[in-house]
Amino acid sequence: MGDPGSPNGRAATTETDIVGAGWAFPVGPDARGRVALTHGAETIERAIRLILQTVKGERPMRPEFGSDLHLLVFAENNPTTAGRADFAVRQALARWEPRIEVRDVRVDWTGTDRGVMRIEIAYRIKATNDVRNLVFPFYAIPDEE
Repeated sequence: MGDPGSPNGRAATTETDIVGAGWAFPVGPDARGRVALTHGAETIERAIRLILQTVKGERPMRPEFGSDLHLLVFAENNPTTAGRADFAVRQALARWEPRIEVRDVRVDWTGTDRGVMRIEIAYRIKATNDVRNLVFPFYAIPDEE
């Protein structure tokens, strides 16, 4: 069915049509009391956060879903831990979020409070070629002094 307002008579394609929409997670009500939904790039950002925050084995019906970031909670603040975090992020997103291409992952302890690892993920949404950044704070347990 055409859209008489568009130049070619077809309905305009929106980001939601391409990337998708879904229930917000955690599931909860919106301002009108209905199930809160996410649309477009927000859906992907929430999916990335969900993947990185989920511990493998946490979901009984999909035990491999998630990332290995939780293994770093007690790790030392050093380049090895940063490298392991980079690898865990890339591996999890490559497997569980096919709508994006991870372009870069930067892990930084400097300039943040002790015990917080700042993970910056640069990614491209494949369907729209939209390049985005997501800062994911990861809270580790600091060493006792």
